[in-house]
Amino acid sequence: MHARIQTALQQLEVRHHIRILYACESGSRAWGFPSPDSDYDVRFLYSHSPDWYLTLDAGPDTLNFPVDNELDLAGWELRKALKLLRGGNAALFEWLQSPVVYREAPGFREALGPLLPACWNPRAGLHHYLGLMRRGVEDDLTSQHVRLKRLFYALRSALAASWIRQRPDEVPPMEFRPLRELLPAALHSVVDELLARRATADDKTTVPRPAMLVEYLQAEYEATLAAHETLPVTRQPDPTAALDALFRAWLPDAGTM
Repeated sequence: MHARIQTALQQLEVRHHIRILYACESGSRAWGFPSPDSDYDVRFLYSHSPDWYLTLDAGPDTLNFPVDNELDLAGWELRKALKLLRGGNAALFEWLQSPVVYREAPGFREALGPLLPACWNPRAGLHHYLGLMRRGVEDDLTSQHVRLKRLFYALRSALAASWIRQRPDEVPPMEFRPLRELLPAALHSVVDELLARRATADDKTTVPRPAMLVEYLQAEYEATLAAHETLPVTRQPDPTAALDALFRAWLPDAGTM
């Protein structure tokens, strides 16, 4: 699959006349609880040639493709990505700390690193994870049997939200292992058993609804809902000028693509 992913990225560059600056795994394989049949969720950031930006009408700023049984591939154009970063987009903060990187232009993440603290918005992050929790609590986890995959999606989101409520100035980790340090001790054995099951199950596997864990998720959802509008946000210097400079620096020179 890694060879297939590299080939797909190379073909994208040729077909769409782009330069891929960063590509990573963004789903359960990066989070730390894949099943044997989990697909590969590849997300990438890319730039066009300078001429693409020098037109009256802006072109499409995303690349999305049909998902097959193995590969889910999608990307954001660099200017779009930096605008979303300025707004505190939680998904982008996750991508930039992915433990599985498929492609990276030398120095790209290092250039972004100093700008991340000024871009982090805990309230925006909380809103992101609140939406994911809502789906779990209100839809996915209401039956007597629940999909194991959706259970872990809800749990990771709840722990990330808890992290933000407790440490609003820190970006929550992408991976599940450091997040689970916030889990109450009484739930450790339940989660360990479910993780072991997840490692050998397929993505459609269901388990009896774990009452204690779902009660915890419901309580975390309510706590996050209450904190959403009141969470203090530390004012940071406006990162726009620095992001503009980074944007210009990572556009290729004319004629190099």
